[in-house]
Amino acid sequence: MRIPGVILYEAWHYCVLDSGRCQAFADAMTFLDYAARGKNNGWRYVLGWILALSVGTVVAVVIAIPAVLLTGRPLEVAQQMQSPQNPVLFFGFLALVFGALLLGFVAVVPLLHGKTPRDIVGRWDWPGFFTGGLVWLAVLTVMTGIDYLLRPAGFTWTAERLSVTAVAVTCLALAIQTFAEEYIFRGYLTQGLLLATKQPMTASLISGLIFGACHIPNGLPQAVWATFFGVVLALVAIRTGGLAFGFALHMVNNIFGAVVVVSDNDVFKNAPALLTQRTPDLMWWDTVAGVLILTVAAVIVIRIAKPKPA
Repeated sequence: MRIPGVILYEAWHYCVLDSGRCQAFADAMTFLDYAARGKNNGWRYVLGWILALSVGTVVAVVIAIPAVLLTGRPLEVAQQMQSPQNPVLFFGFLALVFGALLLGFVAVVPLLHGKTPRDIVGRWDWPGFFTGGLVWLAVLTVMTGIDYLLRPAGFTWTAERLSVTAVAVTCLALAIQTFAEEYIFRGYLTQGLLLATKQPMTASLISGLIFGACHIPNGLPQAVWATFFGVVLALVAIRTGGLAFGFALHMVNNIFGAVVVVSDNDVFKNAPALLTQRTPDLMWWDTVAGVLILTVAAVIVIRIAKPKPA
């Protein structure tokens, strides 16, 4: 049995060193077909990012400021919107921000590129969606079990803090947030890079590095994990021809970390969840283990996926 590092090297060798085979591989992918639709000059993508982020910011501000002022407690509410301890306000604000950003990019696609927003999603695959979600749920459950065996004292049952409203708002908000990130980074960004480089691995690496850079404020382990996460999900999107598998995996990953087991080392710390994990000494172990498991899962998907024509 080959170790994940060897398999990852083979994937890198296939896509970077053997450019001819990689080109043939890329040409057969439906994701490239979707990306090639419409108008795709480089300046359109640059302007697209500027316009989409501007529109998203304006929409979020226009909705958020009046809503906060109408509460009669603007300072208190604004503070609670930044703390997962109040999940309804925190995750509601998260949904607003990412929903507004998604709206910005959805508006830009037909305006600048002359294609439908659906083209950024690629081929939607429901079996792939459910597979991605269930596989990663199993992975997270096993990893949590290992953490518990290593540090049982680091886990506390905190289910009494949960409410149906909090769970519903959190799950809906994280579905919006993760779909927005997949649409923006694995969709719009990766498609543009794939058209520019014609190299799946190169496009995925750049996309992942940008995604990881956006997570630097969350700490170094989070940034490292997000970088690798972004590279792998970009490769999976390219190979499967769409965002379905990666979106489900990403959504389950975030919901699990906000509702099932919330870690003190995570951006969702202090959010009400079934379990609270306080194991700072396992932070890098979790990151490395997650990287290795995600590598294996991605290689399996990349090898068995058979994308259909767009």
